[in-house]
Amino acid sequence: MKKKILVTGGLGFIGSHTVVELQNEGFEVVIIDNLSNSSLDVLEGITRITGKTPQFEKMDLRDKPKVKEFFAKHSDVEGVIHFAASKAVGESVEKPLLYYENNINTLVYILQELSERGEASFIFSSSCTVYGQADELPITEDAPVKTAESPYGNTKQIGEEIIADTCKVHERLKAISLRYFNPIGAHPSVEIGELPLGVPQNLVPFITQTGAGVREQLSVFGGDYPTPDGTGIRDYIHVVDLARAHVVALKRLLKGDNKSNYEVFNVGTGKGSSVLEVINSFEKVSGEKLNYKIVDRRPGDITAAFADTTRANTELGWKAQSTLDEAMRSAWAWEKKIRS
Repeated sequence: MKKKILVTGGLGFIGSHTVVELQNEGFEVVIIDNLSNSSLDVLEGITRITGKTPQFEKMDLRDKPKVKEFFAKHSDVEGVIHFAASKAVGESVEKPLLYYENNINTLVYILQELSERGEASFIFSSSCTVYGQADELPITEDAPVKTAESPYGNTKQIGEEIIADTCKVHERLKAISLRYFNPIGAHPSVEIGELPLGVPQNLVPFITQTGAGVREQLSVFGGDYPTPDGTGIRDYIHVVDLARAHVVALKRLLKGDNKSNYEVFNVGTGKGSSVLEVINSFEKVSGEKLNYKIVDRRPGDITAAFADTTRANTELGWKAQSTLDEAMRSAWAWEKKIRS
């Protein structure tokens, strides 16, 4: 009997790649997505890659009665991977209440349902933003969680606290928070990738859209950071590597290999790349010259963040495989496909 896994936000960028990896590993997947930042076409892409269409329910997780109804109907769900959330730092500064409602309420409603069941495994899509401006690099999981630089970052901190508190009193609920660094790229099949609606909030889709002529110019926010080339440094991880980390984490919980019923892992490459290094990588793999200019820093941004991945490498037995160039090449192949 295949284990049934719920993936919320499963038609989004990271969610869809994780659904592919789950199906490839023989899990039965049911997706919830409200399509606010995704498209039904992604379902077809997943099907073309895996040869199997996951179950799909269009639903807004802020609707508590609907969440209850879903879990009553799918009482055989054994694990939940929770991606559904608003995720743009800049937008969260402008619309804090939207972010608190969307990212906190939905988490609470799902945990309420899971805590009423017997065994349940829960993977939370967290973020390195919980560390704020870290005192030491690379960032370990034991680094202090600092006052968030944005409402988005704060929702991830609060989310982790809610899960930890819930796990303390519901011992049969097992959870892992995966603190992502910066996911980029697309599936090698070029059937799924990043599909930002409107103006991209992340660097790489903005780069590829500028390369494709969709955007006139890329703004590099800040050229005066205390880094070797003055631009911000981040840990860019290929989305397929990140998706695989979710499957490994889920199996850990399902097998009972976890050391406590709430664990935290960094998911990154362990290497930082500056904005200009990412631009150079794009120019190298695409053969395109990128039109960019350096502008003022953006509120809420930090100087540098990259992961210490020792715990994920040793405890989870997971390691990122792809290089920055490979990730950029896949992102460019995807951009060209959706523009053709």
